[in-house]
Amino acid sequence: MIFRTRFAPSPTGPLHLGHAYSALLAHDHARRTPGGQFLLRIDDIDQSRARREWEQQIYQDLAWLGITWDAPPRRESDHLAEYQAALQCLADRGLIYPCSCSRRDIREAASAPQEQAPRQGPDGLVYPGTCRGRAMSDMRESDAIRLDMRKAIDSLPALPSFREIGDLHKGTHALTTNTLCHGIGDAVLARPQMGASYHLSVVVDDAAQRITHAIRGADLFAATALHRLLAALLDLASPVYLHHDLIRDAAGKRLAKRDDARAIRLYRSEGATPEDIRRMVGLPPA
Repeated sequence: MIFRTRFAPSPTGPLHLGHAYSALLAHDHARRTPGGQFLLRIDDIDQSRARREWEQQIYQDLAWLGITWDAPPRRESDHLAEYQAALQCLADRGLIYPCSCSRRDIREAASAPQEQAPRQGPDGLVYPGTCRGRAMSDMRESDAIRLDMRKAIDSLPALPSFREIGDLHKGTHALTTNTLCHGIGDAVLARPQMGASYHLSVVVDDAAQRITHAIRGADLFAATALHRLLAALLDLASPVYLHHDLIRDAAGKRLAKRDDARAIRLYRSEGATPEDIRRMVGLPPA
């Protein structure tokens, strides 16, 4: 089996040191593995925020870092039909439902008197299930689409597991009903005016690109159980995972795209070299 990994940035702002670290780490793994391949994916499914000028900047920054990719970039906005097909597959089995709840609705429901404190999941507060039970025939244009987690679990003969090779969470992780229902809940799989949420698109994309190893930030580890579950529900291959440390600022806060002071393009303009960037993020020379 060919080792194949990827980098999947969103063209919504400049790449920063954290992006450089993730892309270089994945690229290094591919290039140091005989026959390994590195692929690029453009996460532009949110067309309200994606910009072609940022996409071009991504290509320029990665090329400057010495990163090459072994196939044309996969742009998510070109594959909306694939995400719709995945949603239809889940709909045919009665595993999804429309949801009209706003973030405020969820906060208010979570803060209502109850025996247990509100739970936090990969996307914030775990959804309380207000719209659960609605039929897809009741879908309105402004609705999101959620996975009915309990029905999804019950539809499988057994819950799968995933393999993690990163030092932070190394080992085989078996999915459990408690983790899925109480730690994740009924996750959003599509939002209004968007073909799919990140959770659905990343599963479909990794399978389409035949990714064997998903190398990504530690902040996504909490969502991995959901991604593995979706792959099982859709009968798609699931990669081995490596979740790496995040690059943080002096105050310990993770970098964001608004951190222009750490943008790769700024370091380039100030005369830094690709080896300088590798040193800044703690990677050995190429």
